[in-house]
Parts: sequence; C-alpha cells; structure tokens
Amino acid sequence: MLRGMNHVRAAALLLASLAIAGCGGLRLTLVDSAHRRPSNVAVYFTVDTFGGDPVGGLAATDFRIYEDGGLVSVTESQQTIVNPEVAAEHYTLLLVDMSGSVAESDQVPALQAAATELVSQIEGSSQRVAVYAFDGAEELHPIVGFTTSGGATAGVARLGGFRPQDPSTNLHGAVVQGFAVLDEALARSSVPLRFGTLVVFTDGSDRAARVTRRDMNHAIDESPYDVFAIGVGTEIDEGTLGDVGRNGYVLVEDSAAITEAFRGVAERVIAMTQRYYLLSYCSPARAGTHRVTVEAVTPDASGRLSYDFDATGFGPRCNPSQPPPFAVGNARTARGSHPSRGARIEIRH
Repeated sequence: MLRGMNHVRAAALLLASLAIAGCGGLRLTLVDSAHRRPSNVAVYFTVDTFGGDPVGGLAATDFRIYEDGGLVSVTESQQTIVNPEVAAEHYTLLLVDMSGSVAESDQVPALQAAATELVSQIEGSSQRVAVYAFDGAEELHPIVGFTTSGGATAGVARLGGFRPQDPSTNLHGAVVQGFAVLDEALARSSVPLRFGTLVVFTDGSDRAARVTRRDMNHAIDESPYDVFAIGVGTEIDEGTLGDVGRNGYVLVEDSAAITEAFRGVAERVIAMTQRYYLLSYCSPARAGTHRVTVEAVTPDASGRLSYDFDATGFGPRCNPSQPPPFAVGNARTARGSHPSRGARIEIRH
C-alpha cells in the first residue's frame, strides 16, 4: 500500500500547519501536502515577497528541508521540484466587454490584437484558457471554451464578428457568471488541485443593474480565484475597477494603450502561476510524527513553512519524482493570499 492508511492521513491532516517566517522578506504559503510509503513527502506551496509580489524561477537548490529542526541532506533526500502539471491545472477565463460602446466603436481590431496576445502568452504557460463576451444581456456569450495549444488564441478572432444582443453593460453580472463558468470547468478536471483566474476587460461601469455592486463584491470575496481587471476610457471609475481586480488592475484612458494593458496583466497572471512549487523528497524518518520545514533562500530574502507528517512504515527505495497523492478537491488557492482590493498595475509604454 503506497499511501498511508486513512487514519494516518487523517491524523497528519489534523497536524498540518502553516508557519510563515518573519525574517528575510519571503512568504511561503501552504496549498497542500502529502506523504506516502515508502518515504515520500511532498509539499505544494506558493512563494511571494511580503509586499505581495510573486516569486518564480526558484530551483530545488534554492530550498532547504529540515526535519525536526535538523537539515536533511540534499543528496540523500533526492529533493526535487516535480512538474506541478502532474497534480495541478490552471484555468484562465477572459471576459471581454462587447457592449454597444465597444462593439460599435473603432477599437475592436485593437482589442482583438491585445486579447490575442494575452491569450497566446497564457496558453504558452500551459494553462487552459477560455474567452467569453458580455454585453447588457443576462447571460454571458461563449466565444471559445477552455482549451490549450492555441485553441483560444484562434478563437479570439470571433470577437470581430460579435454583435451585442443588448447594448448596455452587465459588468457586475458578468463577473458573477464568470465564477460559475470557472466552477463548472474545474469540476470536470480529474487532477487533485485546480486553480482559476478571471480576467475582466471593460470600457465602462455597470449600466444594466441586473446585479448590485454589493452582490458582485460578495461573490468576489467568496471566490477562491485570482481576479484581474483591465479598464479603458474615462467612463469606468477606478474604485469599481479596484473592487473587480482584487489581485491587480490596469486603467488606461487611451485605447492605443490596450495592448500594453493586456500584456501587463498577462505577465502578472503567468507570474502568479509560476509562484507555485511542488517540492518532493525522500524522508530519512522511519517511524513517528515529524515536522518538516521548507525554507526558501535567495541572495536577498528567505522564508519558511512547516507541516507535520507521520512516518509510520517508511522505508527505502523512494522515488521523489512520483506524483504525490493529493486528495482530489474543488478549486484551491494559497490560503489567505487574496487581498480585499486590488492594486493598480503600472504598465510599460
């Protein structure tokens, strides 16, 4: 039996804990953890600065692993960063405002080009991407469903032929429905860990009044997803945009800057994905409960997290590259990582 007995895992989950170090400026946030025989221990977590910036690109050698305070040998433990795609999938939904003020303007070609670049960048980071449009109607309009390998990029071209059913703007309702679309897509995934991101483009505030701003904000607060917003023009107020884009927003007055705005958000979405790490190693423990502490160390900063595991029945012949036995669940997020309101993302011109 590769995985520990149910009561052992239950006990381990009760003991699992997150410890954020106050030193050095890195925040490690536990997403999930698992252990199984012969002696595999895996921890899935995010790395951010204390200022909230994602930290990607770390290698296995940038982490130190301790058990009960003692440093575990890198050679003996075979610590490695496992490709997170074996256990996790990331979905990004782009909601595009195609109300009358957009669809009947001359900015559609620029919007198409910007959306194409955003979708292409995100698909290139191995995410599933979908594109939906909204106008003043009650329901969203699917442009292209969740796909990979360029499918969504090709689908963006359909925005050019979109004609609104209702010229008004159902921004609040679109955000709430966007969460439902992500919920449905993630529910069909077979991998243990599922993550979602919503990107909303609009050139104006909500006019349809189908959903109140308060109800939209409540839905955002309750959602496990990252949410970014892009606003173009002078009609959309920055307060609303900050509420929608709780993980960051871009506001530009000139439609000529749409491409830069979309590019800036795409870079942020990808960076948020690259801050996830699946660190696996072979424990030297052979019995009892132990606390594993993972420390990230860079030239300028460090941070830690810890969790407890039961090593009963552990032994030799461990392969740290095996996919960990994470429990299949609903949409996940790094615990406590969501701000209540987004910060403005400055774009490069």
